Order: sequence, then structure tokens, then C-alpha cells
Amino acid sequence: MRLPADSIIASGKITQYLLRRRPENDKSAFLALAGYREATADRLLADIREQILTLEAEHIEETEYGTKYRIRGELVGPNGRALRILTIWMTESATKQTKFITLFPDR
Repeated sequence: MRLPADSIIASGKITQYLLRRRPENDKSAFLALAGYREATADRLLADIREQILTLEAEHIEETEYGTKYRIRGELVGPNGRALRILTIWMTESATKQTKFITLFPDR
């Protein structure tokens, strides 16, 4: 199945979480391999929407908050390098909105 094209990807999730250096669970160094930086946060958001959200989603589980999905794919960054990633999404039970949760390197 495919998730809705208008799924929510919060800009704060990109700027305050994925592209900000963190002492634990840092994803910024991984994303920097493809040329993503805080200055290119809009590009990362657009690339997730255009390159990943358009792929097939797999159901993970039902939680008290909603249904979780994963999408695996390649994210080609501003420098042309492709990263294999796994993204997590949730369709909230209360709002029926689908939201981007996080991404990880996919091994």
C-alpha cells in the first residue's frame, strides 16, 4: 500500500532532530554523507516526500495511538550519493492523519 501523498512531515522533525548533531542516536552524520545539512533542511523534507513517500509501505503494528508503517528505499541527496534508509510513519487513530516519525540507515 502507499501512504497518502499529503502525509505530514514536520519541519521541526527535520531541523531539530534529523539534521541536528546529537550525542546519542545521531542521524545528522549519516545524512551528511549525501550532502544534507541544516541549511538544506527543505531539500531533505522534499526528498523524503518525493523519493520515499511514493514507495510501498509495510504495516508494522497497531498501537494505542495508531497504525505504524515502514518504508524502505534509497534517498539520493544533494551531492548525488544514495543512502539506503528505513522510515517510520504513523496514521493516528484520533486524527486519521499520517505523520512521518523518523528514519534510520537501512543495512
